[in-house]
Amino acid sequence: MVTTLSADRLAQLQDEGAEFALVDTRPEESFEAWHVAGAIHFPFGPEEELDGRLEEFRDAVDGADRVITICAKGLSSGTLATQLESATDEFEVETVDSGMKGWSGVYDRVEIDVGDDATILQIQRRAKGCLGYVVGCAVTGEAVVVDPTADVDEFEVAAAEADLSIVGVIDTHVHADHVSGGRDLASSLDVPYYLGARADDRDVEYEYTPLERNDVLDVGQRELKAVYAPGHTSEMINVLVDDRALLTADTLHVDSTGRTELEFGQDDGERGARLLYETLHRTLLAEPEGIVVLPGHVTVTADGEFAHGAPGEAIATTIGEARTGIDLLDLDEEAFVDRMADAGEKPANYEEIIDRNRGALELSPEDRVELELGPNNCSA
Repeated sequence: MVTTLSADRLAQLQDEGAEFALVDTRPEESFEAWHVAGAIHFPFGPEEELDGRLEEFRDAVDGADRVITICAKGLSSGTLATQLESATDEFEVETVDSGMKGWSGVYDRVEIDVGDDATILQIQRRAKGCLGYVVGCAVTGEAVVVDPTADVDEFEVAAAEADLSIVGVIDTHVHADHVSGGRDLASSLDVPYYLGARADDRDVEYEYTPLERNDVLDVGQRELKAVYAPGHTSEMINVLVDDRALLTADTLHVDSTGRTELEFGQDDGERGARLLYETLHRTLLAEPEGIVVLPGHVTVTADGEFAHGAPGEAIATTIGEARTGIDLLDLDEEAFVDRMADAGEKPANYEEIIDRNRGALELSPEDRVELELGPNNCSA
């Protein structure tokens, strides 16, 4: 019987540098769009037979003794693993339970050093590049969660293990690339759920506590200030923590900016681009250069790698480093607007995800996973 392993165990094996061939059996289009780092493509259907393809498989894995198979949900990869085990004893064969669906739920946790008595945990979703945060006061043990994904247990466990109690949840905007867990987490804990005050203009259909420009939340001895930052979306806020760290969501990433047409659309995309240009140059880059920038995403390449840094490492920059190191920020306004007009392929199913995140669409857990599969594509 073929051994199965979890996606978390696969991540652990990668981090340990274990030697194995990871074989992805999905169709070429799916593989090229999004796959685990280091995967080898060997297309194989759930009803297919290995007969006649064993030599082709040997060539693909290039002498590997240990083989781990993966597909979308574990069906075709399980079939291949079973047939390999029956056909030959030259490989140690395993398969990833739930496939890329399971891989989409792998998380890493990193503590960000911003000084004494402040705790900031960066919760990284490895496959999607989503970055959420637990921001707490080490003195009082109170914390706020910012931009949680739907896997809310990851944030609850992170807070509990840091001896923090969650007293509020903030979504910086109506997300387009992933299903937010913000209102579900706030509801389950019976704590306030915050959005930017202009979220009403996005037709948000559920109750929230609005954060106006420069509103301050006291979280123990920490001060979290809402910084109005339109551009990626019209209601976007960033969160300034004690004048030490700025949670920039999809306004500013470590190597780029957020895209601007997902809310505004192609016809009105210029307005979003001009809003973002003003936000960047008149608000964010006017902050002291030593402030730590903590974004809401890191790009995951088609090859499954973080475009900046690595899972388990802090994904961060500073205002000063961003100002001098991000080419987009060197452009004048007209060139920036032109560049925003061609931000590349949009996130998969982004219109349905937006509808869910503003409360206009209900999703089952299975539907949520299906909508989210694939790269995030939120960076310009």
